[in-house]
Amino acid sequence: MAFVITQPCENVKDGACVDVCPADCIETTDKADQYFIDPERCIDCDVCVTVCPVDAIYRDSEVPAEWESYIAKNNDFFNAGDAS
Repeated sequence: MAFVITQPCENVKDGACVDVCPADCIETTDKADQYFIDPERCIDCDVCVTVCPVDAIYRDSEVPAEWESYIAKNNDFFNAGDAS
């Protein structure tokens, strides 16, 4: 299980989640409109959830129905080579 960053992060990119992540698994690019969590490196600690100012981070199994597309968007970011 991993965490997924959803719609509320778009165009916010606060970065608080990056600062607290002990696994260094949250990434973005200049072109991306949000942050993404690498499911292979995520250690499921949920520290990112507690600091997200826009409540955008959910366990992949608990993503609200209206934002389920963000699970694929997150995976695509890492599978398509968009991650650095």
